[in-house]
Amino acid sequence: MDDFKALSRLIGNDFELEDELSVVQLREKMVYAFSWLLDNDISKMMNILYRTDVDEERLKSLLISKSELPSAEVIADEYIRRQMQKIETRKKYST
Repeated sequence: MDDFKALSRLIGNDFELEDELSVVQLREKMVYAFSWLLDNDISKMMNILYRTDVDEERLKSLLISKSELPSAEVIADEYIRRQMQKIETRKKYST
């Protein structure tokens, strides 16, 4: 299985996604989802980030250093980065 399919599957645990999304579409969906969560259900967002093991201090630092970007973009990028990190770790230890 390629990394993108694994990423889609992992993200699918937290969000409902259509099949056959491109990398760009996946990121757009995540930005939209985190934007919605920021405005409507911050506790659910925090729960997702906690379960995904997104580093809280790193995220805070990124939100400050990338303050010119919308918060939802920074959060989505970090969420995706963490999911990719998990995939890489699993690949490393499964061979």
